[in-house]
Order: sequence, then C-alpha cells, then structure tokens
Amino acid sequence: MSAVVLGIDGGGTRTRATIVNGDKVLAFAENGSIKRLRVGAQAAEENLRSLLAEVYKQSGLTSVRAASAGVASSTMPGVQEWITAVFRDFNVERSEIVGDEVIALDGAFRGGPGILQIAGTGSNCIGRAPDGGRETAGGWSSRLGDEGSGYWIGLHAVRRALRSYDRDEPTKILDVVGAAWGTATLDELVNLGDSTPGPDFAALAPQVSRLAEEGDAVALGVLQQAAADLVDSVLLVRTKLRRKHNVSVEVPVAWIGSVIGKSRLVREAFFAGLQAAAPEMPILLNEVAGIEGAVWRAQRLAEASG
Repeated sequence: MSAVVLGIDGGGTRTRATIVNGDKVLAFAENGSIKRLRVGAQAAEENLRSLLAEVYKQSGLTSVRAASAGVASSTMPGVQEWITAVFRDFNVERSEIVGDEVIALDGAFRGGPGILQIAGTGSNCIGRAPDGGRETAGGWSSRLGDEGSGYWIGLHAVRRALRSYDRDEPTKILDVVGAAWGTATLDELVNLGDSTPGPDFAALAPQVSRLAEEGDAVALGVLQQAAADLVDSVLLVRTKLRRKHNVSVEVPVAWIGSVIGKSRLVREAFFAGLQAAAPEMPILLNEVAGIEGAVWRAQRLAEASG
C-alpha cells in the first residue's frame, strides 16, 4: 500500500501544497508566502495553517504519513521548529524542512546528479555529484546577493535608471516605477525605494522585461547582466563539482523560476551562455516543478519509516 504524503513548495512569493497517495493527487492548493523575512511571522503562520487546512479539507484526511517542505530561508533561526510544530498540529507523523532549492533539485533529478539554477524572487544554484555531495553558489539574500533574481532585476533597474537620469540618457524605467509605486516626484520615488521595509522590487521585474522587449537600452542591459550572472552561477557550481568531487562528465542543468520562465530575453541569453561555455552540457528546456520534488522526498521519508 502506498503511503499518503504531503509536499510543500514554499518560495518567496507563493506556497503550494499537495497531498498524494502513490501516483494519485488527492488535493492541491496555493496560498501566500510562508517566508517570514518577506511577510512576517504572523502572516507566514496564517498562510501555512490555512493552506494545510485547505488541502486536508479537499482530501478528506486528518493525518498524513510524511511531509517534506521546501522553504525559502529554511535555515533561518526558528523556521524548522515553527513548521515542525504546525505539522504536529496537523497530525503529520514524520517530516523534514529543507531549502526550496533542495526540493527543486529532486524535482528535476530524483536524487541523481545535476545542477539546478533557481531564478525567481531570489536566486540560488545547487549541484549534486554522483557521489551525493552538493555544491552551491549564490542564494545570499536580496540585500547581499541573489544576482539575476526578480528582486535583483527590479533593484538594479532603478539604480541604473537613476544613473541614466544623471547622465541625461533616455529610459522609461523611472516613469514605470513611479506609476507602480504611486509616487508623483523623483524625490518621492527615491524616498520610498530607500525606505525600511522597502517596496517589492521583485514585482518590478515583469515591467523591466517589457521595457527591454520594447527596446529600452537600460532595461535590456539589466536583463543581459541578470542572464550573465545566472550563467556564471551554473558554471561555478560545475567547476566545484569537478574539483571537489572528481566529476569528469557533464551533468544536466535544470532551472526553475519566473525570471527564466517568463522573460524571453533572460531565458534565451541563459541558454545561449551555457551552450557557448559548455557545448556538451545537457540543458532541460522545461521548468522544474519543485513540489514534485517535495512529494518525492516525502515518499522516501514514508518508506524509511516503514
């Protein structure tokens, strides 16, 4: 008999949950972010509990054998304990909380070797060698890193647009940002952009992508740099796998996240950059579903518990 398990994919913007019995999906639901740094502890708690209540209601169940949750910032103090306590309240027999990059890696490779580039609200690259060893690059938070992410694109679009303003170089970025933020003057825009907590820079990424498609040179430069940074992360992980784990063959590359998935310019430059640097490297064309990795890991947990 297959065990009934729960998989959760908690990214920076939204959270997905599903309950599965073997190959049969019993329930699926989406809710807001459970990343405390993004929405606060109270909102994260409410989002997680309402999401679990919904999938339990859909499935008609009151307990599950095992659960795996992939969560952005899973290593932050208190996150593991908090989610584990919520799982206990929902009668989860056995559980794990890992980074959202871990479930995405297993969504792509089911425990096998490969490299995964995440490029959504945040960014991170993780690779696994045939010996099971892992290497990473990036993922150092929106303020300290996350190059090529949606947040990075929004932030650096504003920064470069302000530099262009100083130089009397044309760009529509500041007009678009002002409209999105509801600011009437440049001073208001700067004050809001520099406030704490600040605005949602990641929400600007689709607009920056649109401007780049329309030929805005500053927006295009931001996307080109984002793609180059994502390529560099993959190549760095590839080098670390080769150096530290004696990997002599090319391992496949997968990707997940709206920056690559929804921005044609970033996606094409990302693929082209990898192919130019490593022509023999297999690249998965379709986006990985992180929640599939969470389910796979939960099923392994259930099997281990007997």
